[in-house]
Amino acid sequence: MTRIDRRALFASGAAAALLAATGASLADTPKVGGTLRLAVPRDDSLEQVARGAVFDTLTEIAPDGTLRGELATGWQTDSQARIWSFDLRENARFHDGAVLDVGDVMAVLGDVGQVDDLSDNRVRLELAQANPGLPFLLADSRFVITRNGQGVTPLQAANGTGCYRVERAEDDRHFLGRRVAGHYKDGLAGWAETLEVIVIPDARVRTEALRDGFVDIAALPQGEGFSPHRGLRFFPSESDMALAVAGHVGMPRQIGTERPLDDGRVAERWWLI
Repeated sequence: MTRIDRRALFASGAAAALLAATGASLADTPKVGGTLRLAVPRDDSLEQVARGAVFDTLTEIAPDGTLRGELATGWQTDSQARIWSFDLRENARFHDGAVLDVGDVMAVLGDVGQVDDLSDNRVRLELAQANPGLPFLLADSRFVITRNGQGVTPLQAANGTGCYRVERAEDDRHFLGRRVAGHYKDGLAGWAETLEVIVIPDARVRTEALRDGFVDIAALPQGEGFSPHRGLRFFPSESDMALAVAGHVGMPRQIGTERPLDDGRVAERWWLI
């Protein structure tokens, strides 16, 4: 059988037929490029989205609630779920160019239990008490991996391993991040070339910014200050709105609902059509 060039396929009309046969559409296919702009209220939304774009954790909870590795490629535990080992990703780099080091991970896990390095890319963690849910716990933003265990620094100086590096940041006002070329998630996440998060305290002004095309997504909890408008979509629904989204924004089929803005991962998971 002749090998099909996927890029050629999706650049042709054959893509539409193939996607239709699988129940998908061209809008469901993530596309790299453009600037994804979000308008958020003056709460923790900017911080949540920006840090979700800049930093990684050892594990990640997918929108469907399943657990998957991020900076950890695998993990094992004993029968009592008290002693754990984690295999670390070898192709992850911080935004300053430094390679992810076992010491960076040990600095974070040291707050959880007794940690030792087993090799250059493997750590052992011993808990005081058994915790079968530990890998889910480590997906929390409290456990982002930072360079040299420096902790969660101000966004202006943030140095993570996430899909976006900080280009400009103003506390509680504005964030601009640029996609990292050659990131280990290429082809899987981080579609927009740049990410911009703008704090607009007034819901009515956020609404106007979305309608006038100045932003692509607006956080509008419970539809505050908003009435239905042609060409926009609403998540989770028009009657129970958390987000209003322009028609040219690609949305994943499943969206995380534990926290606003796709569990803070909107920068990685959404794209421009």
